[in-house]
Amino acid sequence: MAWRNHSIITEFILTGLSDDPHIQALLFVLFLGIYLLTMMGNLMLLLVIRTDSRLHTPMYFFLSNLSFLDLCFSSVTVPKLLKDLLSEKKTISVEGCLTQVFFVFITAGTEAFLLSVMAYDRYAAICHPLLYGQVMSSQLCVRLVLASWGLASLNSVIIVLLAINLDFCEAQTIHHYTCELPSLFPLSCSDISINIDILICSTLLHGLGTFLPIFFSYAHIVSTILRISSTSGRSKAFSTCSSHLIAVILFFGSGLIRYLMPPSGSSLDLLSSLQYSAVTPLLNPLIYSLKNVEVKAAVRRTVEKHLHCFR
Repeated sequence: MAWRNHSIITEFILTGLSDDPHIQALLFVLFLGIYLLTMMGNLMLLLVIRTDSRLHTPMYFFLSNLSFLDLCFSSVTVPKLLKDLLSEKKTISVEGCLTQVFFVFITAGTEAFLLSVMAYDRYAAICHPLLYGQVMSSQLCVRLVLASWGLASLNSVIIVLLAINLDFCEAQTIHHYTCELPSLFPLSCSDISINIDILICSTLLHGLGTFLPIFFSYAHIVSTILRISSTSGRSKAFSTCSSHLIAVILFFGSGLIRYLMPPSGSSLDLLSSLQYSAVTPLLNPLIYSLKNVEVKAAVRRTVEKHLHCFR
């Protein structure tokens, strides 16, 4: 690989979340529980959406893809975190570090695009209900998901190609629990000004490019809902959007803070990373199942169906 020719060090040392063995044990139990619940919650949502024909609509097609992404996203960082919480020496190779950076960007980037696509889906359903079936055809839904993966992959490749050209000479301690470019840049002994500028531009373009469609979609949605004369109609329309809005706020809030704020090595860096990489994938299935009447009904039908099979 390119960095082998000019980087002196071959591995990084992660400081992790704590040096105290007792706190590490507690954190291991906590994050193991979070990871298992994330797997169970998202797998359950995937199973329910796949088996219940009433949920075979564009909205739940995108939701099932979001659940799959959350499974992948959480698995990029949390298993390594769990391993390090049980290890005395927390190390990761330079190759492994950049591989982790790549998969963080591709999963997080795809999720950002997908949340934007889901906002457009809600806009089409609420603002143009009579044309919804024509607008959100199955072919368009598949293309939007594939485009989300494609654009995020392109962005990830560009970012990682820039990181590969960095020199790492002496400093090898990453003041974080995982490999993220904002924490990796201070360790480089090469000129990183261009890399930082490109990362900021990429984050802004990616963030604004996905957030602005969400903003304009919801501006039209709110305007349409306020024109609904029926109180129950307004309440039902708002309830179909509230889950998605909460997911957007949780994901974009912590992600933009992490990649637009300069790295400080403080607890804020750790908390924002934990928020979008570990907590949000756990909360998404809870948000969509607890606040969605159709999902709750589908869960009950699925559970009853499987219980009936065992009788």
